[in-house]
Amino acid sequence: MELGRIRAIFRYPVKSMAGELLDVARLSWHGIEGDRRLAFRRLADKSEFPWLTASKLPQLLLYKPFGPDNHSAEVLPTHVRTPEGKEYELRSDELRKEVSSRYGGELELMNLKHGIFDESPISVISLGTVHSIARESGREIDLRRFRPNVVIETPMAAVGAEPFEENRWVGRTLIFGEGTSAAAVGVTMKDERCVMVNFDPDTAEKDSEVMKTVVRLNENYAGVYGTVVRTGELRVGQVVSLGE
Repeated sequence: MELGRIRAIFRYPVKSMAGELLDVARLSWHGIEGDRRLAFRRLADKSEFPWLTASKLPQLLLYKPFGPDNHSAEVLPTHVRTPEGKEYELRSDELRKEVSSRYGGELELMNLKHGIFDESPISVISLGTVHSIARESGREIDLRRFRPNVVIETPMAAVGAEPFEENRWVGRTLIFGEGTSAAAVGVTMKDERCVMVNFDPDTAEKDSEVMKTVVRLNENYAGVYGTVVRTGELRVGQVVSLGE
């Protein structure tokens, strides 16, 4: 069943830092190539999730990785631009100290080839869901608040008939493109939101009404998580189908 088309593709090379808007991306077994392969680890945190995220340091969203490293197996950034416009090499001690100072604790940059994800390697949201949250919250909402990998525009989004239609995708398969070799993602669970949706991606200013609206409308779920069942290419404008 044809579901819609890809409206946008995002990759976030460094966890919780600014992402990249892509026209084309390679979907590998560990998600979009180059996505969330790097993260700062909080050295004093001995939990199973020691990664520094914007929920701990909202200004992390304002750091912008750039400059592709053509010597790495995957396309990863070489530098990072700080909120004040300073530029540091990604793996430099200067950047580590700068972010550590802002956070207030010692950090270490880690590079994990299989990615550093909260739940699953792929997150997907429909444009209709974002529009519904914007309308009901009375806010202009940027797609980037939801940190998705793939944004799908469905016919339902155009007429505004059904927000949170992703709820029905759980347990089914999203197929990107046509043919037996098309990339595919098995939808495993709804995406339960955290406070990151409250932060403006350009200013890091907090607006709690966004998350409150998601809670009120859909029990704090917006979008879905998935695992890769077939690798391949993703392209903006590509047809997306819903399989069993």
